[in-house]
Amino acid sequence: MTFNIRRSMPHLLPGNRDSWAVRAPLVTRLLGDEQPTLLGVQEALPGQLNAVGAGLGSDYAGIGRGRNADGLGEQCPLFYDRRRLVLIEWAQLALSGTPAVPGSTSWGNRIPRIAVRALFSDLTTGKEFVVINTHLDHLSRRSRLYSADFLRNCVRDSQFPAVVMGDFNIDAPSGPYDILTGSGALRDSWTAANRQLTEQWGTFPHYRRPQWGAKRIDWILTSPHFSVLRAGINVTRYGGSWPSDHAPVQAVMTLGVGAGA
Repeated sequence: MTFNIRRSMPHLLPGNRDSWAVRAPLVTRLLGDEQPTLLGVQEALPGQLNAVGAGLGSDYAGIGRGRNADGLGEQCPLFYDRRRLVLIEWAQLALSGTPAVPGSTSWGNRIPRIAVRALFSDLTTGKEFVVINTHLDHLSRRSRLYSADFLRNCVRDSQFPAVVMGDFNIDAPSGPYDILTGSGALRDSWTAANRQLTEQWGTFPHYRRPQWGAKRIDWILTSPHFSVLRAGINVTRYGGSWPSDHAPVQAVMTLGVGAGA
C-alpha cells in the first residue's frame, strides 16, 4: 500500500474534516482493516506515526527519518511486517544532485524531497527485492522529471526486482510516469493487474466524493519480475469521513520463479 496520510495542520477548528484529531482514528482503523505487508507513507510528521503503528500492530517495524538536514520534519517512512519480511539494509536519499546530503535541494524544489530505499528478503520464499517510497515535488515540473530519472537509475543500478511507490504529484500518464515506465524497467501495477478490485478512482479526492477517471497521482510501480494479481484504489470512508485527502493505492503481487538474488 502507498498512502499519503496528509500532514497534521495546526490551528484548525475542532471537527474540521482536515483535522488530524478527526482523521487519526480513521487512519488507524483503515490500516488495521487492511494490514498491508508493505506500507509506504507520505507526509508523515513524527506525531502522526503513533496512529500508523496502532493500526499496523506490534509485528510491524518502520524505517525513515525527517527530510530536513537535521533529520526532523516530514517523513516518507516504510513499514513492513516482520512476520514475512527481513530488512537487509536501507538508506534515505535526497532527491537532488547530492542525494547523500540530507536536506539538499537542487532541481527547482524549494523544500527537500526524499526517497527511502530498502532491500528486503521474503521469509517465505527467500527472495530479495528493493522497495522505494517517495513523494515528488508538488510545484516544480523540473524537479519531478529529474527525480523520476533518479529513481529509474536507482532501480537499474540495484539489479534486484523492485517496487517504487508514492505520491508523484502528477497524473498517469505524464512526463515522470513515462520516464519511470517507458524503458520497461517498471510498470504500473494498476494497469498490469490481472484484476482491478475497484473503479479507477482519482487518488486525490480531497475529502470530496470519489471521482471516476480523475487524476491518479499515487502509484505503485513494479519491475517485470512481479506478477500483479490484484490492484485497487481504496476510497473507504467511515461515517462519511475520509482518513486522508488521498486515497490509498494497493496491490497484491508475487515475485516470479528465478527472480531475485
